[in-house]
Amino acid sequence: MKNQLLVFLISILTYHCNAQIIFEKGYFVNDSGQRTNCLIKNIDWKNNPIKFQYKLSEEGEVKIATIESIIEFGITDISKYERYTVNMDRSSESIKDMSTVKKPMFNEEQLFLKGLVEGKASLYMYEDKNLRRYFYKTDISDIEQLIFKNYRTADNKVGVNNRYKQQLLNSLKCQNIQIKNIENMEYKKKELVNLFVKYNKCHNPEFTHLEKKRKGNMFNLILRPGLNSSSLLLQRNTSLSSREADFDRELGFRVGIEAEFILPFNKNKWAIFIEPFYQYFNSEAMYNEQSIQAQIAKVDYQSIEFQFGVRHYFFLNDKSKLFINGSYVIDFSFNSNIELEAGLILDIEKATSTAVGLGYNYNSKYSLELRYGFSRDLLTNYVSWGTDYNSLSVIFGYTIF
Repeated sequence: MKNQLLVFLISILTYHCNAQIIFEKGYFVNDSGQRTNCLIKNIDWKNNPIKFQYKLSEEGEVKIATIESIIEFGITDISKYERYTVNMDRSSESIKDMSTVKKPMFNEEQLFLKGLVEGKASLYMYEDKNLRRYFYKTDISDIEQLIFKNYRTADNKVGVNNRYKQQLLNSLKCQNIQIKNIENMEYKKKELVNLFVKYNKCHNPEFTHLEKKRKGNMFNLILRPGLNSSSLLLQRNTSLSSREADFDRELGFRVGIEAEFILPFNKNKWAIFIEPFYQYFNSEAMYNEQSIQAQIAKVDYQSIEFQFGVRHYFFLNDKSKLFINGSYVIDFSFNSNIELEAGLILDIEKATSTAVGLGYNYNSKYSLELRYGFSRDLLTNYVSWGTDYNSLSVIFGYTIF
């Protein structure tokens, strides 16, 4: 069952992954200064690109442009990248790889920098995995990196080089910007963007704020009732014999609420979520034991499960999208046990497992998901007893906000 579901999910992913990110209106400028209007494949880059795909028309051939021949490109009303040769410090923020030198370690690099604010003073960003650096220039100075660096001191503590604050104090002089505004700010996109916006408003209201707010909600709260089809196999292995009880698959109701956080890259196609929900499983089976008459085993199992997961969306059109997700499950049972007719009671304790799901979402309001929960052992506190519990769920979703 689980192998078939995994194959199905992989097939869906393979089929749709190339069709979901569309070509949008944009342009590029080559080394000769020639501007070409075109359609650019917008993958909402998390890491700054070194190339991009484009078409000259809807039916045109897909071509690739690279940083070697393009000095600027952009997607209309969404993003803009400019090529610069800059001195770049890539010092690690990781403790184990942290530099012991306070000064930045510069290397000359050619990069596409993402424009955030454009005006009398312009702000740019470069991101590569866990590395994020900001650059700026003014109408009277060339582009340079805003210096921020963590380093390890001689007494094995973490020191901070906050030279970017002095750079900004020297360059962004405006009656609306006080010294304390810069001294108290952090090396973060939102704070830097706000500062450059304030500075440009002070000098020229015709500046361009390139970092637009994303469309749609970045947080969703979803009511998720559904049905579980669950099965349980009880096993006991000793040196003398092997015994088991196979409980029938039962239908049970589940109800939960999910908090979903849309990640701010790749066109809102990735999300993380946490979902607590209540579920139960009640069933009976014959427990067969060698040399002893068969007896009835009863399971009474109810719990609150917490699922922590990652979700990926496949947009079909403006209102419809498919999604797949994988999650880690922590299950907290209460008043739950397996009871044998002879009087033996086995308490069900906390358990962990994993789950995968496939679903459909309509209009970011309604959803339907098929989710498979992989095998878990409900009797982890017992040496010779064990279980194989799994579930297949149909979950309905209604987005509250």
